[in-house]
Amino acid sequence: MARDYNNGSPKHHHLESRRKRLTWILGVSGLCILSYVLGSWQNNKSPTPPSQTYNRIGCDEADSRVGSSSSSSSAKLDFESHHTVNISQSEGIRKLPPCDMSLSEYTPCQHPPRGRKFDRNMLMYRERHCPAKEELLLCLIPAPPKYKTPFKWPQSRDFAWYDNIPHKELSIEKAIQNWIQVEGDRFRFPGGGTMFPRGADAYIDDINELIPLTTGAIRTAIDTGCGVASWGAYLLKRNILTMSFAPRDTHEAQVQFALERGVPAMIGIMASQRIPYPARAFDMAHCSRCLIPWSQYDGLYLIEVDRVLRPGGYWILSGPPIHWKKYWRGWERTQKDLKQEQDAIEDVAKRLCWNKVVEKDDLSIWQKPINHLECVKSRKIYKTPHICKSDNPDAAWYKDMETCTTPLPEVSSPDEVAGGELEKWPERAFSIPPRITSGSIPGVTPEKFREDDQVWKERLTHYKRIIPLQQGRYRNIMDMNAHLGGFAAALSKYPVWVMNVVPANSDQDTLGVIYERGFIGTYQDWCEAFSTYPRTYDLIHAGGVFSIYQDRCDITHILVEMDRILRPEGTVIFRDTVEILVKIQSIAKEMRWKSQIMDHESGPFNQEKILVAVKTYWAAHKQH
Repeated sequence: MARDYNNGSPKHHHLESRRKRLTWILGVSGLCILSYVLGSWQNNKSPTPPSQTYNRIGCDEADSRVGSSSSSSSAKLDFESHHTVNISQSEGIRKLPPCDMSLSEYTPCQHPPRGRKFDRNMLMYRERHCPAKEELLLCLIPAPPKYKTPFKWPQSRDFAWYDNIPHKELSIEKAIQNWIQVEGDRFRFPGGGTMFPRGADAYIDDINELIPLTTGAIRTAIDTGCGVASWGAYLLKRNILTMSFAPRDTHEAQVQFALERGVPAMIGIMASQRIPYPARAFDMAHCSRCLIPWSQYDGLYLIEVDRVLRPGGYWILSGPPIHWKKYWRGWERTQKDLKQEQDAIEDVAKRLCWNKVVEKDDLSIWQKPINHLECVKSRKIYKTPHICKSDNPDAAWYKDMETCTTPLPEVSSPDEVAGGELEKWPERAFSIPPRITSGSIPGVTPEKFREDDQVWKERLTHYKRIIPLQQGRYRNIMDMNAHLGGFAAALSKYPVWVMNVVPANSDQDTLGVIYERGFIGTYQDWCEAFSTYPRTYDLIHAGGVFSIYQDRCDITHILVEMDRILRPEGTVIFRDTVEILVKIQSIAKEMRWKSQIMDHESGPFNQEKILVAVKTYWAAHKQH
């Protein structure tokens, strides 16, 4: 049978198939192009250049602070409508109001009216007494009406604006001692002190003639009852980093002056609780007429100094009762009284197995032994203080002091340094700390320590592209979750210092490692306020902090506390999951912060993101 090729030609079917395929391709392509055009139109309805977010801050430096980078990792990311998570957060807040101007220098956990309700014995009323949950403020602490950006380091060591800390009391009370002077619109800090009328520099030179301050062997120091921290300020040029502390007391704003100068300091006191630092932290401790009753309470405070001193560390004492034969009339005390006090101090030091290195003029210096081999034997002679039985000598967050000697790690020979010998500074910063070498930090090996250092090297390279680290903008820096101190180590070449904070409830207590590296820090529970004045830090780093605390307390209160301690136009770097950063960003808007979410430095596929925020400048209106 003949086939009908008129309608069923194979060639005709082939052409028809190609025509249908081409029509389908063109249709799909058209839809794609239309979708793209519509999407672009929607995204550009109200265009915002990358830097415009920060131009709105109203300060010249702001858009250099979180400037846009050519790198894709600095592009603004919007997760607002795509990620939600339930995080403990105050509800119903649209915009946090400013607090009353009377709270401009509010320190929540060292608030004098609250403190006065507590026991005055051993000055316990000046310890930390934080507000109850119902007393927590949900308002922003205002800066004084004429607040100015503080002087940059190193000029800030010697000068501060009067309008930032309007207190002349110390300039009058300590006029003869040259603590502080008022010069027009600024304060000048001549470097004087009660026991160093020739200035802190000359006083430190006197110490250097007695013990070696410039060899790198001494790196970390603690100054108890520091005044305006001139001792710590002038040690910095000798590469010695000092944790200065003093209570919030009648010497108005002394710690605030120290931080305004760019000098490390905290509000703190030796009263009934351990100071919030680990055992074997400091190479040197200092008291210059600090008014601490060293010989009282069975030597309790000297025993606490012994706990935080490194093996072989020094304790320096000047002021009463040292050199009492010369000063007793000026101190308005009897010779007998002063001699008894010095004898009592000498006795406690001997029972702690300290060696008196020297007493010359106004200075007395003792040295802690490098191990406890001989000290254990001496217990046959000195029954007290006995060796502590406590498991954890580092425990120092709301822990009472004990009248027992903190044991040092065991050694096998009299020449061995208990806990391990440290490298000299600056090699110490990047050497593997003995606490890691010995395996005393669970889960942290020398390899992980090296990896952490490399991570921070990469992070700092990234940070330099998004904030002005190299422009002298930052001096006082806080790492809210410091881990091994990698951020501080990466910054060690910059003219900055870092307050390394290890959360008190952390699974790994790494603060001792940070001190072994030659940096300083403290324990802190971020559900409470930090022991500092408002407006004392330029840059805060918060890596994983909110993941730790999201189920423990209201994150709004943590952010309000960060606002309190951050200077106007200061910067915060958050690192966390997208879900948490979105919540933080929504609260940051309520606090007048400008912020931007960015990709992780390794690229968009890393689940951890970065949020950079800047606190806008605003100040209280002047009250008439």
